[in-house]
Amino acid sequence: MQNGPPSEFQRRRGVDNGNLMTAMKRLLAAAFVFAVLPGCAYLNQFLSASGFSQPSFNFKNLAIENASFQGLTLDTVWKLDNPNPIGISLASIDYNLSVEDKQIVSGKPRQGLQINAQGSSDLHFPAGIKFQDLAQVVQTFLNKDNAKWGASGSLGVQTPIGVINFPLSKTGTFEVPKLPAITFGNPKVGNIGISGATLEFPLNVTNKNSYALPFAVSGDLTLAGAKIGTISTGNMGALAGKGQKTMSIPLTVNFISAAGAAVKIAQGGQAQVAFAASVESGGTKLPLNVNQLVNIVK
Repeated sequence: MQNGPPSEFQRRRGVDNGNLMTAMKRLLAAAFVFAVLPGCAYLNQFLSASGFSQPSFNFKNLAIENASFQGLTLDTVWKLDNPNPIGISLASIDYNLSVEDKQIVSGKPRQGLQINAQGSSDLHFPAGIKFQDLAQVVQTFLNKDNAKWGASGSLGVQTPIGVINFPLSKTGTFEVPKLPAITFGNPKVGNIGISGATLEFPLNVTNKNSYALPFAVSGDLTLAGAKIGTISTGNMGALAGKGQKTMSIPLTVNFISAAGAAVKIAQGGQAQVAFAASVESGGTKLPLNVNQLVNIVK
């Protein structure tokens, strides 16, 4: 047996044993907490102990793009916030989108996408939807005011303390593309003669949707019960949401083939106009009938 004060080696060994015992106690305490607390509670306690703040992941908005009578792009946008002084990245993505209870193939952000320290990023999940895949008759689907959608899945975020998983769940509805509102202004008579006349027809097209939609309108025009010709707007381009466009369309009327309208055009005053229109958007055509009174201006 050695008497006297402990050697330097013994003192150091005592310190190492003390550190080892402390570490083991912490591990045992952590194991106990993990065993008795629910997963989220343990995670929050662990994050608090590590000094790492949990990122937040929330639904931001639904965006509609490239809309037409043929289909549209439905983009669910989510926001990922990183409050920490170090960056994080996407580790895993499991995303499912359904429209009217039918599974839709959707795009998603790439794994490994970096979110800067104390920064945020919008994550986009765009899905191209063709209405013919949702209904046998496209016109039947487009007669709906709204269609329902649902997103589900999960998002894994790689952090210095491991992967944190967030549930991804949201349901809602979106506006189904609607036919535009079409009205006529008062037509103006010009170059009237024995055999016919030229009429300038102001045509107003209003997009009833809250998002942009392209239109082209054409059809047969009847005045006072007599067909006076065919008018067409050509491709009007994308009309802004709730936007309106007015075009003045010239039409030459032959009094021989439209004898019933000749007197009304010559006299002026009120007359009934009927327009059997075809509205095209994205290569798909839908019928639209307009009936209204106009005041023929001489």
